[in-house]
Amino acid sequence: MPTPDMRTAPSTPRPSSLAEMQTHYGENYRWRLLLAVMIGTMASIMSSTIVNVAIPDLSHHFHLGQERAQWASSGFMIATTVSMLCTPWLLSAFGYRRTYVVSMLMLLGGGVVGGLSNTFELVLAARVVEGIAAGVVQPIPPIIIMRAFAPHERGRAGGIFGMGVVLAPAIGPSIGGLLVSGFGWRSIFFMVVPFCLAALWLAYRYVPVSAPGGVAPDRHGNRLDWPGLLVSGVGTVALINGMVALHGADRTQAWTLLGLAAVCLGVFWTWQHRQVRGAEQGGGPGGGQPLMHPALFKSRSYAAGSLVAFIYGTALFGSTYLLPLYIQMAQGLSPAHVGTIMLPAGLVLAVTIPLAGRLSDRVPIRVLICAGLGLLAASFALMLVLGLGAAIFWLVSWSVLGRIGLGFILPSLNNGAMSGLEPKLISQASSAINFIRMLGGSIGVSLCGIVLEWRIAAHGDNLKNAASSPARLAAFDEAFLMLALLCVVAMVAAWRMKSTPRLARPAPPAGAN
Repeated sequence: MPTPDMRTAPSTPRPSSLAEMQTHYGENYRWRLLLAVMIGTMASIMSSTIVNVAIPDLSHHFHLGQERAQWASSGFMIATTVSMLCTPWLLSAFGYRRTYVVSMLMLLGGGVVGGLSNTFELVLAARVVEGIAAGVVQPIPPIIIMRAFAPHERGRAGGIFGMGVVLAPAIGPSIGGLLVSGFGWRSIFFMVVPFCLAALWLAYRYVPVSAPGGVAPDRHGNRLDWPGLLVSGVGTVALINGMVALHGADRTQAWTLLGLAAVCLGVFWTWQHRQVRGAEQGGGPGGGQPLMHPALFKSRSYAAGSLVAFIYGTALFGSTYLLPLYIQMAQGLSPAHVGTIMLPAGLVLAVTIPLAGRLSDRVPIRVLICAGLGLLAASFALMLVLGLGAAIFWLVSWSVLGRIGLGFILPSLNNGAMSGLEPKLISQASSAINFIRMLGGSIGVSLCGIVLEWRIAAHGDNLKNAASSPARLAAFDEAFLMLALLCVVAMVAAWRMKSTPRLARPAPPAGAN
């Protein structure tokens, strides 16, 4: 029976902020926290790319054209892109843990509903829900790395995190190809379930309850910029639909949508400036937290890094969409071969990216990014030397080369772009650069689809034909060449990033949050 002292003794309050949890769990806590957010991010990125393997099966099952089936990818990307801008506000209003947990539950629910759907409309709705969750989650880990790790550890932390993030789209299509061949397209939606469950368990143990800065969440003192979110959403949808319409016969519709996107961009940027001015004047009309703080782009490194992120997103997600189609529709291989070809590249990436992360603490960041972009461009350009019935060895080799390039880019890009920014801008910086990268990704998926269909038609072929042909192969080659040229342009922008010296510290800052 408990004694009176035991009954009346106050319970120890559970740690809520990042600093309190680090004190509670010890020196290695920050690595457990990184693992917790890495697992969820892996699930979100895997769900974004794995559906590409199933697009031919989705088209056949629901009797869809290639353009409409592509919305299973494009719808996800648009939802992800727009929702990323909400992450800083959600973290301030609800804190790290609640924001992360709710996002994982949405991702889990979207995967289950998508796998059980009997109509393409329901599949698309599930993909949009997954996209919203993925968009909220993906800016969180860079914020954690910048706040929980000392400058001399951020490259290593970014390398470990990047290994999971880039490994997800690298091995996702590999596993997805095997699942589609063995169990059909529905099985790929359930791949995220174990990752989401693991992320939820880790979140309740290691993700802080507090908001960035160690303060309590405050949903009443923070207002979401609904006008800015609405304008950015309309502009993003108009941009993607305008690009798709460019391939159709009605060019008037295409240019109208692209014009609307340009107007939305101007309105959004003007409104963000008004939000900042209103906040500086103590609130008033338009005063509040902007979705994308204009002060970010006064930093040369951040501005150049954002341009790199945009082009990098275009090339990465465009190629992730294009390569499985190339393997199946140009080389005539089965979905299972997608896994056979891409899995070795994923394993090489798993070795490359932590090493590149360590190098980014010692080697100028712009050197690593340019080297990675060069390798990625070479992997695209070398696809042009392959003919019909190409040996799997060469397909694997060029895929491996591209993944090595990815391994050099990702650990360096966020850290290089955000180094030197004020701590209060870190959340905004992570959200904005991820938004820009995903906007590039959304455009990349649509751009590759448009260019591919355009060039196939120009060469006199049709994707409805079962057999491949030299004309079809030439169309794919031209799409890969476009991606290679984009990577070269990104190299020019990457060289404009400053090389910030790394200062060694014995331990991460104790008060970081």
